[in-house]
Formats: sequence, C-alpha cells, structure tokens
Amino acid sequence: MLLLLPSLLLPTAKDEAAFAAARGKMVREQILERGITDSRILNAFRRVPRHLFVAPQYRDQAYGDFPLPIEENQTISQPYIVAIMTSVIAPAYKKKVLEIGTGSGYQAAVLAELVREVYTIEIIPQLAQKSKKLLEGMGYKNIHCRTGNGYLGWPEAAPFDGIIITCAPDHIPPLLLEQLAVGGRMVIPISYSTTVQDLLLVEKLPNGKLKKTNLIPVMFVPMIRAGNAR
Repeated sequence: MLLLLPSLLLPTAKDEAAFAAARGKMVREQILERGITDSRILNAFRRVPRHLFVAPQYRDQAYGDFPLPIEENQTISQPYIVAIMTSVIAPAYKKKVLEIGTGSGYQAAVLAELVREVYTIEIIPQLAQKSKKLLEGMGYKNIHCRTGNGYLGWPEAAPFDGIIITCAPDHIPPLLLEQLAVGGRMVIPISYSTTVQDLLLVEKLPNGKLKKTNLIPVMFVPMIRAGNAR
C-alpha cells in the first residue's frame, strides 16, 4: 500500500530499515511460530507499518509482543491477537468486513490488505478522526470510517461476511448478529467479569443456527455503548 503521509511524519530510511527488520521478526516469531501460516495474512502483517499507528514515544516498542496504550485510555492490541482475530474470520478478497472499535486503525489496515471492503466504527470522536486521517493518508480506498455506536453496527451496509469486535461487551450484541451474513464469521471478546474474558468465534450456519467456539483467554477494553453519533 502506497504511503501518502506528510514527509515530516515519515521515518528516515535508516529508521524504516530497522522497522522493517522488526516487522519481519514480529511476523516470524509472534505469528508464524504460533501457528498462523496463511501467506496472505503473513504478508499483510509484513506490509502494514505498525509503528505509524502508535504514538512517537512508543514507536521503538511497536513490534513488541504486547499491547500498547493509545489516546483516550484505549490500546492497540498485541500483534498476535490482531492476527488470530484476522485469521479466524477467514478473510478473502471478495469479502466485506465490519470492525467495531477502530482505535488506532491498525486492525482496519490489516483487513484492508486482505478483503474487498472494510467498514469500521469508533465511538470516541478523537480516535475516529485521527485514525480516519491516518488511513486516508496511507492511501487506503477500501476502508469506510464512521464515528458512532458500534453496538448498533452499520445496518445499511449489511450483511457482512465477517465482523471483528475489538472491545469487550458482556454479551453478543443482537444487532451485530442480524448484520452477519449466512455463512459469515464473527470474532468477539466476551467479558464474564472484570478479570475474565474469552475470545469467541461465532459462525452463522446455513440453517440459521449459530455455532460458538471459545478460542483463547484475552483482555480487551470494555465496549462503550453510550452515544449514537454518525
């Protein structure tokens, strides 16, 4: 993906070489060695410059095996968590995916490398505006951004082949289930208490029933449901 960011935001050639090496190590040690072997997904992670999605003071840690803080008390998830959530929705170029919780925009950028269209919603206006500006500056044309209540989804763009929720409600939002296409996959962290969350895969089967699979324990920020801006 061609970067169109202002030159003052771009790292030097020396920095970029170091970031590229760190990105390759991240893909190899944190994603591939943990069992995600799809070459399309691995190459997407190699292409997306994660360091551009974190604050300058954290750029030297951008490819570490841990989440990092971003604005408004939110986080950018650990690379492996982004990878497994991407992998389990079975991304294909023809697919249309909804993301709830744009945050830094990193997950949306990874998805945009893999699917036809990405619709992403962020309830915090400052984050939504910043990530939209960054993603547009990076040249992504297949990402549609909205400031609003992700609990309600994006009904006029539904149905979606995949839905990724990057914040933790205590139940599966019913409107998001309605907006999931038959045969589609949703991945969502469900919060059972302040300290216990599980990453859940939800598949909408051809007979209309739901198949639910617990994947791994996780820890995401809570889903914010207040507000309904667009």
